[in-house]
Amino acid sequence: MRAWINATYSNWYEFLSARRDVEEVNFWQAGGKQRFGRLKPGELFLFKLWSPKNFIVGGGVFADASLLPLGLAWQCFEESNGASSLAELRRDIEAVRKAPIDDKDTIGCILLTQSFFLPRDRWIPYRPEWPRISYGGVQIDLVDGPGSALYSELQEAVAVRNPTSEQPMLARDLPEHPGERYGQPVLITPRLGQRSFRMFVTEAYERRCAVTGEKVVPALEAAHIRPYKELGPHRIQNGILLRRDLHALFDRGYLTIDTDRRVEVSGRLREEFDNGRDYLAFRGDRLRPTPNPEHQPGRDFILWHNENVFRG
Repeated sequence: MRAWINATYSNWYEFLSARRDVEEVNFWQAGGKQRFGRLKPGELFLFKLWSPKNFIVGGGVFADASLLPLGLAWQCFEESNGASSLAELRRDIEAVRKAPIDDKDTIGCILLTQSFFLPRDRWIPYRPEWPRISYGGVQIDLVDGPGSALYSELQEAVAVRNPTSEQPMLARDLPEHPGERYGQPVLITPRLGQRSFRMFVTEAYERRCAVTGEKVVPALEAAHIRPYKELGPHRIQNGILLRRDLHALFDRGYLTIDTDRRVEVSGRLREEFDNGRDYLAFRGDRLRPTPNPEHQPGRDFILWHNENVFRG
């Protein structure tokens, strides 16, 4: 198993480490020209502060990477970008680029789940025998060579940080009894959340409404077919990218899709609001297909929405 170690700025780390509700983060790259492809989903991505603070201070499980317009990156991740506002995020990126950036300009996005931030007394000093880190980061083998010691240190640091909470990334490999050796590195299934769900669904539908083809990204929302509060997972197959008004109707049961992925609109829309002509015109329209057939809405999720939400 490999890990990728990337240097990061103190303000990004300090902002996120001060928050208690952060599990998904966007490790952004200012250049926005090349999609990150150094890891497989489930491998570790680690943060190291820039010199002279030569310490590994946290990390996460790599889930995916993309190139997104700045405005969409904020819409998907908000404060998980490591900034309190879009304006602040823009300033941080402009400081790295040394040039102005528009909301439509592309940045690199590295999505990490199960993120962890080590307290100051658990920071791991970067050893001379580990690979030298360039601006773009460096890969290290966690099984053989000096990287194996790094994995053990990470396990110990995460366990001490919060020994009673669930730590799916590392703690499942910790020994049950003192004196037992630490477990070996393993790939972890990234645990996707709401923010990653937004990004994956938005990208799966090529940033266009599945019903209307609308391309104005701020007007689009990733809709759960089976809501998360009803045990619907954050999976692409449980999502549709919809224009905001259609999303509202979908969630309230005035609109659904059938198992042939055709739009169905409830007649109650006209009865209850004495209107709805524009929406009823979508009846029978087929959803825009996703380029990857595996990302199409799942049959079981569709049936659940038909039976439990739709006001037929």
